[in-house]
Amino acid sequence: MNIQTLISIIPQTSSWSISNAIIMIICNLLCIGLGRYAIKVRGLGPSIPTLGLQGFGLPELLATTSLGHIIGAGVIIGLNSIGIVN
Repeated sequence: MNIQTLISIIPQTSSWSISNAIIMIICNLLCIGLGRYAIKVRGLGPSIPTLGLQGFGLPELLATTSLGHIIGAGVIIGLNSIGIVN
């Protein structure tokens, strides 16, 4: 196999843009907001005093932003596939 064959096999994906970043930020903020009220047992780990959210600590923040990244990636891929976001 030569390099041209290898390059033709690799799928072409869109590069990162400001619209992708805004979509990811919105998805993360939505998941943090939902997680603030949906997580029943919270405050078991270290807290984040700068946010001013009592009982919403580092484990909850990591969990909600992880879900936000998964949802954000799905939204970006979906919008790219139907041609709304380039």
